[in-house]
Amino acid sequence: MRTLRFHEYGAPLDVLRLEDAEPPTPGPGRIRVTVQACGLNPADWALCGGLFAGDLPRGVGLEVSGTVDAIGAGVTGVEIGDPVLGPAVFTGPTAGASEQALLDLWFPRPPGLDPVDAAALPMAVETAYRGLDALGVRDGTTVLVHGAGTTVGYAAVRIALLHGARVIATAGETYADALRAAGAEVTGYGDGMAGRVTALAGGPVDLALDAAPVSDALPGLMRTVKGPEHVLTLSDFAAARELGVRFSGPGGEGTIRYDVLGEYARLAAEGRFSVPVARTFPLEDWRTAAELSQTGHPHGKLVLRIS
Repeated sequence: MRTLRFHEYGAPLDVLRLEDAEPPTPGPGRIRVTVQACGLNPADWALCGGLFAGDLPRGVGLEVSGTVDAIGAGVTGVEIGDPVLGPAVFTGPTAGASEQALLDLWFPRPPGLDPVDAAALPMAVETAYRGLDALGVRDGTTVLVHGAGTTVGYAAVRIALLHGARVIATAGETYADALRAAGAEVTGYGDGMAGRVTALAGGPVDLALDAAPVSDALPGLMRTVKGPEHVLTLSDFAAARELGVRFSGPGGEGTIRYDVLGEYARLAAEGRFSVPVARTFPLEDWRTAAELSQTGHPHGKLVLRIS
């Protein structure tokens, strides 16, 4: 099978290779899928740099959709040919950016949900839900989502609205209209952000979620709430420790929440939820996708079409 992987650690464009490898075999509790689509994320490039280092070679591609083509011992409730989605196993010699991949956690892909749209869901849904849950967003809460133009931020806005929260979002023009159509109140980034947010809210917001890439945004977000304990970041862990802001990530708050993925796949199939897909690429054009991802401005999820 074709797979995208690396044999040494380094810059992704230097170490990644598209090559042939033996298809992985599903052990107990796992399934193998024929991959139809694979979402790309900054975490993939971090794996190339040594995140979760282990035996080499290693693959990239952390979220997939496809059809079941092999079932490991002890697995029930799924049949060969079933359409599924989920986070790919990435600790072996191949991962999700392959013609076949292993899953140890999966959910049915509902009828009507395109494989590309399904592959865009796992990491954005898990990260956004975990952050909102740790922060304490509930029905009636007024929450600021900073970085709502990112895939995680966009998902967080939609999830918070589904939970009955009032959402104020900071975003650029790419998704501002879509966020407003979903029910969020949107303002821009940059100078004066805190003042614009509190003006929209009529005072401090209850909670603020930082879903943007690492920047110097946390001091401004702290001015939108009554205290730093009402802010949680999903990215800027170092600044959070210095400023007394909460964070969700390694060593931080919250537990992994892939358990909700099936629910949001269902909502996506019904047209009530989505993670925006910016572009799709064939597997052999992975380099173009990686270059765009590493600009930091892909303007949505990038997805590899595998089969």
